[in-house]
Amino acid sequence: MAMTFRHPQLSAQQVANQEPSRTASLPDPPVPSEQHYPDAIVLPAPDDTSAVVIESSGPQTKTGSRYTLDRDVVITYGERRVEADHIDYDSDTGDMNASGHLKVTGGRNNESISASHGTMNLKTQTGRFYDVKGSVGFQPRQHANQKMVYQNGSPFLFEGRMVVKTGPESYDVYDGSVTSCELPHPDWQLFAGRFSVANGKATARNSIFRVINVPLVYLPYVTHPVDSEQRQSGFLIPVIGESSTRGLVLGEQIYVVFNRSADMTVGAEYFSKRGWEQSATFRYRGLGDNFALAHYSGLLDRGYVTGGQYVNQGGQDVVFSGRYGLGDKTRFVGDAEYLSSYPYREAFAENFNQAVSSDILSIGYALHEDNGYAWALRADRYQGLKQAATATTPEEQVRIFHSPSADLYAAEHRLGETHLLWSGESTISALKRVQPNFATTGITERFDIHPEISLPFGVNGWRVRPSIGVRDTIYTRSRELSFSSLVPVESGEGINRADVEVGVEARAPVLERTFSSPLTNRLFGSDVKHTIEPMAAYHFVRGVDNFRRLLRFDEIDVVSNTNEVEYGVTQRLFVRPRPSKDPCPQAQDDAAGSAAWTGAAAAGVMGGAPNGVAADAGYIGASSGCGSRELLSWRLTQKYFLNPNFGGAIVTRQRNIFTTTLDLSGVAFLTEPREISPLVSRLRWRTSDHFDVEWDFDLDTGAKKFTSNNVLINFHEGEIFSGLSYARLNAPGRFNIAGFSSAVSDFSQLRFLLGYGGPTKRGFGVAANAGLDLNRDEVQYAALQTQYNWNCCGVSIEYRKYELGQVRNENAYRFNFTLANIGTAGNLRRAERLF
Repeated sequence: MAMTFRHPQLSAQQVANQEPSRTASLPDPPVPSEQHYPDAIVLPAPDDTSAVVIESSGPQTKTGSRYTLDRDVVITYGERRVEADHIDYDSDTGDMNASGHLKVTGGRNNESISASHGTMNLKTQTGRFYDVKGSVGFQPRQHANQKMVYQNGSPFLFEGRMVVKTGPESYDVYDGSVTSCELPHPDWQLFAGRFSVANGKATARNSIFRVINVPLVYLPYVTHPVDSEQRQSGFLIPVIGESSTRGLVLGEQIYVVFNRSADMTVGAEYFSKRGWEQSATFRYRGLGDNFALAHYSGLLDRGYVTGGQYVNQGGQDVVFSGRYGLGDKTRFVGDAEYLSSYPYREAFAENFNQAVSSDILSIGYALHEDNGYAWALRADRYQGLKQAATATTPEEQVRIFHSPSADLYAAEHRLGETHLLWSGESTISALKRVQPNFATTGITERFDIHPEISLPFGVNGWRVRPSIGVRDTIYTRSRELSFSSLVPVESGEGINRADVEVGVEARAPVLERTFSSPLTNRLFGSDVKHTIEPMAAYHFVRGVDNFRRLLRFDEIDVVSNTNEVEYGVTQRLFVRPRPSKDPCPQAQDDAAGSAAWTGAAAAGVMGGAPNGVAADAGYIGASSGCGSRELLSWRLTQKYFLNPNFGGAIVTRQRNIFTTTLDLSGVAFLTEPREISPLVSRLRWRTSDHFDVEWDFDLDTGAKKFTSNNVLINFHEGEIFSGLSYARLNAPGRFNIAGFSSAVSDFSQLRFLLGYGGPTKRGFGVAANAGLDLNRDEVQYAALQTQYNWNCCGVSIEYRKYELGQVRNENAYRFNFTLANIGTAGNLRRAERLF
């Protein structure tokens, strides 16, 4: 055992006895009042043992291999440290007797044992300690006023009359208690005659569980995790709740750990008014970004009677997402969901956004990318649900399948030695569509190829990108051309669609000006830079003369003739604080900004970035390099259609969606031939990291209305957080106008959130949110949650209300009581909390 013996106050005779050859060169021993730095002497020992370093500020004696040490003794052995007032230590056997403020710390799990006295062996790392307080995995507080708040994975702390250490990471605690709360006044404790700690967990029999020193339950057998990173299988704390539509809720779950990468939770809940609900969740985390997540929920509904009719809202919902990569270029990805009944989701989903979500997309694909090329094989299923008019009528569905589709994509590549760039995409798909009153018979095959050539160049700061492309699409089935019926009729005749596409995109140099004055410094705290980025584009498509005969499956099928001009401008405000030592002078900053714009604009034009996204990002990055921050951005865009009927594709008094309209806005606006599109505005104002505002609207200047108008406001400062959103949609509906009730998608909603506190904030916290339907003057949902957190436990109580027409009118009361490193009792799940 290699040993370093530090002895700051040995007598000259003691030193001489150890090393006679060095006595002449040693200085006189220091007087007690002088500051002294100890010397170290390395004693020979075998190479395969750990070094022992001994320090003390009091008398030290050595007889053979036995050391007697007093006053502030510290022995360091490997990654462990022993401190005491007095220690007798035998370096040959490793035996140690310690007394007076004994403390043993270190080890892989950051163990700490404080005792009045004890014995141990450094070689075997065994021992016996008395009047013990200890911990495993405890990280001491950095500051005296720092508070410890409960959280899962907190340290394991224990007290006992005696602790017998049986190995490096195993010991028995006799006549003691364990907890995850901060001592000496823990919120909860487990008391038992003996705790055995080994293999990352503590086990005990005949234990008593106390909360705030009040005995609550007797446990014949209990386990408690010691390693915060280790999970173990077992029963979770039961779920108890109450709801106006579900009745009394009682549930239980089982948690199963397969290995360090996979686990599963299986459970069931009983609703006294409705029946049994089952659930299961599987999780897997592999190397890198590989993962798998699956969840199942289902309800065996007894149903209820309303208006003399029986209503059953039972159903199943299955969700899966996963990824598996084969190197950096190949991956398999899946994201799928199966929902058997939309009323089941509306009536029993745990949050409002999920309850009203009516579009379900399941997709799986294999992708290989290499040198700007991508090959993909995919299959997907779209399911669009329309809420039933009453609780007793079934919902309407639109289902579209790609089963499967083989896709090839090529990014822009240089054509030979020229400055021309070529790109392209091609797909071969098997398609099927099912909707009310219509369904394709069998599978429709579709082959699509779309190559393009472009020639980006610059002139006097202008960036121009002309392009030309062709597209050819072949279908094995088509649609009957009928003007007397709004319901589509399938034809078994194949059809071919071919077009020529010509485009020119131009971007002017960025216009900018920096405002520096006492007024701007008072308002913004710095100089302000204003930039203007204008753009214009011309797009021409010719050859799609059979648009109305095409079956619609996805965005490839809505390409139409067009002859249009798009114009827009983006304005930005940057604030640029000026420190005393500015590493980016004005001249260099302007030059860097101009250079960054030139390069970014070239990338945006040559790479075909829509609406200058790449160019904007490049400019922002360059400005940020000199300490600038974007305060405000405002983009205005509009299109002028030289061919207002899009080559005859327009169907009057019906919602029309084309590729050109989707490129401008996701909100439909075409119900008749028109020349001017709505004005699209996107405004964002971010004053700091604590406050930002976003205002997006589509203004239809022809109809003189906002087809969409959305406002988002977020604010947080310290423990206070809030949010406000307003959403207005007044656009053509999903279905035909004549004879259908969904002529217009018209809704106006207001949502807000206000709260104080956080999930781990010690003390009191409260939060509330609500969603209002302004058209109906109704509250769609609302929730109020209060909580109080102690040292390592907390309680939360929530009231939640849903009003979703005749399908759901529910008042629910939820709560949970959380114990650090134990679990949560109650039915308020983490995903539903307002904090």
